[in-house]
Amino acid sequence: MALVSLKNVIKTYTRGRQRVEVLHSLNLEVEQGEFLALMGPSGSGKTTLLNLIGGLDRPDEGEVAVAGERLDRLNGAQMARWRARHVGFVFQFYNLLPVLTAERNVEVPLLLTRLSRTQRRSNVRAALELVGLADRATHKPTELSGGQQQRVAIARALIADPTLLVCDEPTGDLDRDSAEEILGLLQTLSRSQGKTIIMVTHDPRAASYASRRLHMDKGSLAKEEAGALAGSVT
Repeated sequence: MALVSLKNVIKTYTRGRQRVEVLHSLNLEVEQGEFLALMGPSGSGKTTLLNLIGGLDRPDEGEVAVAGERLDRLNGAQMARWRARHVGFVFQFYNLLPVLTAERNVEVPLLLTRLSRTQRRSNVRAALELVGLADRATHKPTELSGGQQQRVAIARALIADPTLLVCDEPTGDLDRDSAEEILGLLQTLSRSQGKTIIMVTHDPRAASYASRRLHMDKGSLAKEEAGALAGSVT
């Protein structure tokens, strides 16, 4: 059974008096542990699709099921609780709190849980070690490079052990070397940790790290390719 399943999904937006259909009866399945790259030009619907899968939006028609839950049937409060349990978000801009250290930024999602301070700190150390930043735990964002800040953002996304990582242009603000480090980390998380990752990118090089690539065009899935052309990266 697929971890992510979309059936006949339609999504529309209203622009003035005009109603624009962004996704057209879209169908998609993503397996557990898969690293999927969604590619396509601006306006093709790839970020809208990512938002539906991550529970940030809901379809106008059709079914969206993730981790056994029909997201299209949830109300706002139920959706928020579901996101907190199941989804880790990584964005192009790291969205770190500038006044907090790396470890405190990573800890933020755990502050609403019932974990003790000792357990929270233990989990934070483990997440920072996983992304190779244990030695930068007490540094604030301004004391870190762009690539290091994105690693902190990934650690924050992983801290609650989500079912799914959704990444929207996670390397779009990085130089090539830093981007490849982040992409290698995501690839390792999928291959070694079994994390399911769905990444939106416009960069073919970034998409080559994924195990599968899908191209979107005008709200439809147009073409599928095998990924992982970049090879195994550690």
